[in-house]
Amino acid sequence: MREALGRLLSALKQGGREVIGPTVRDGAVRLLPLEDASELPRGWTDAQGPGRYRLSREGDATFDGWVVGPDSLKQTLFPSREVLYQAERREDGKLGFAPVAPAPSPKAFLGVRACDLAAARVQRSILEGGPHRDARHARRSEDTLVVAVHCTEPGALCFCASTETGPRVTEGADLALAERGEELLVEAHTDAGRAILDALDTREASDADEAWLDDAMVASAGKMGRHMRTEGLPAALFGRLDHPRWDEVADRCLACGNCTSVCPTCFCTTTTDDSDLDGSRGERERLWASCFDEDHAYIHGGTFRPTTKDRYRQWLTHKVGGWVSQTGTSGCVGCGRCIAWCPVGIDLTEEIDALWDGEGSAALPPPRVTPDHAHEDLVPREATVRSVTRESADVVTLRLDAAPAFAPGQFSQLALPGIGEVPISIAGDEGGLEHTIRAVGATTTALCAITAGQQVGFRGPYGRGWPLAELAGAPVVVIAGGIGLAPLRAAIRHMLADRARFPEVHLVYGARTPDDVLYGEELARWEGAGLRLHLTVDQAPPEWTGNVGVVTRLLDRGSVPEGASAMMCGPEIMMVHAAQALGALGVDDAHTWLTMERHMECATGSCGRCQYGPYFVCTDGPVFSLDQVRFLFGRQGF
Repeated sequence: MREALGRLLSALKQGGREVIGPTVRDGAVRLLPLEDASELPRGWTDAQGPGRYRLSREGDATFDGWVVGPDSLKQTLFPSREVLYQAERREDGKLGFAPVAPAPSPKAFLGVRACDLAAARVQRSILEGGPHRDARHARRSEDTLVVAVHCTEPGALCFCASTETGPRVTEGADLALAERGEELLVEAHTDAGRAILDALDTREASDADEAWLDDAMVASAGKMGRHMRTEGLPAALFGRLDHPRWDEVADRCLACGNCTSVCPTCFCTTTTDDSDLDGSRGERERLWASCFDEDHAYIHGGTFRPTTKDRYRQWLTHKVGGWVSQTGTSGCVGCGRCIAWCPVGIDLTEEIDALWDGEGSAALPPPRVTPDHAHEDLVPREATVRSVTRESADVVTLRLDAAPAFAPGQFSQLALPGIGEVPISIAGDEGGLEHTIRAVGATTTALCAITAGQQVGFRGPYGRGWPLAELAGAPVVVIAGGIGLAPLRAAIRHMLADRARFPEVHLVYGARTPDDVLYGEELARWEGAGLRLHLTVDQAPPEWTGNVGVVTRLLDRGSVPEGASAMMCGPEIMMVHAAQALGALGVDDAHTWLTMERHMECATGSCGRCQYGPYFVCTDGPVFSLDQVRFLFGRQGF
């Protein structure tokens, strides 16, 4: 057997491939570079349980007596940290952004289980299957050869039979192995696999060999240590968000993120921006992150998942619920790693069983269809600031020389080397692509200090905009709070320029003070063009003669005509109360549209930080109809 494995290893190395396979290191079976067949874990077995992983040796009995360790294909195909781009500020003040592509490095994986092959497909569906294809992940995936192993002896925590991701290798591998006594039963699934097989000393498998494999797979599926009921699970989980089990598991959970670290499908990331001391050179690096991190759901002012309960519920509902709507498949492949490597032994199969013991079901959207697969390397291009308008004490509008076609409601990513990158709604395109920015953090404060002639990094436009075609022909009520007028500005301009299709447009707008009212001169022009303005402020000096109070006080039959549709953007609490007022006035959820604010770090649906139930806000939104999000809207933790 060792000789056969040695010959296989030598064949895999042909063409300069680095072979990555199982070996014992640090008390676990790890997937690491291999030089010789003697490094394989022959004779080693693992014993796994909730919060427990132990190795023991039983002579040289088998090569595949272990199940899965902490590693998977993810560590290689989606590294825990990598530089995305380097930037420089030249002597003339201009910026330059250069992508850092992964160096060509052909690899062969040996000993991969069916569950991990399924995990690679699942992760690829996020990173390469959305509207923006992660070019780095695609390059690594295309430059690999995989030798998998049919799992004949599942472990105590395995449940891949429940998730239909094992134990048999059916796709995703070039070769599939099964150890039968002193022989290896080998199946070639691809031309590359057949080329490897042709280089080995083999015999044709007999009918008895194939029957043995079939029987072994049936037996393996019957010996799984865990089971998970999956049919109808996404709707059940999102329908039971107030189940008491969430509080019970939160009392045990440490929010340490071990589960997301060892999970072969978890893909959440963050970024860091570094520069040299004089700010002339910098780079942006992508790192693994976790939805259990406190800052994962941070937006200016705080996090919308402040408790461990919020984070655990987010993790589980996304893993086996929201993922189905996003990609058509669950994010769980039944490998059991999250159970074994949880310090307190939380077992997600037990948690799901407990949640099934309840009532409630939510209607979720069908899997999204994304026909466009543009390569995306997450690298900005240079854009020059044509002009800057000071809108208020802490708000400016930058006009850039970037001129992409955009839909009202879409957004851009604006970057400054060494400082950061932020999503900013496109406010219009008069005199340049307009972005209205409020100084609330390091990056937005730096952007607000930009002067005409300087450059910023620009990516976009991204997201789904306002459904103006659906709104035509009936009265439209636009509700805005504070800086929330900016994402609505281009839509208002569009409607006022087409009065035949938009005969009645109301703007219900609230600001903190009269000095914080945005676009003052333009508001007057809009009124002159027929806009019906309903303006209020939270606080006002004695000489103010207008309305004082919250926006929702202005929502009545005078501002919301019969048969109206609504568009709104502002603080979420404002939109929650506005939605209630609109409902009382007869505006149904299907005719109420809103734009959501979440932590949109990548803008391509690949960092996971703007996860909102079954949606990514950056690609499925940021504009949603209220009936799409009603089951989550205004709920803490989402």
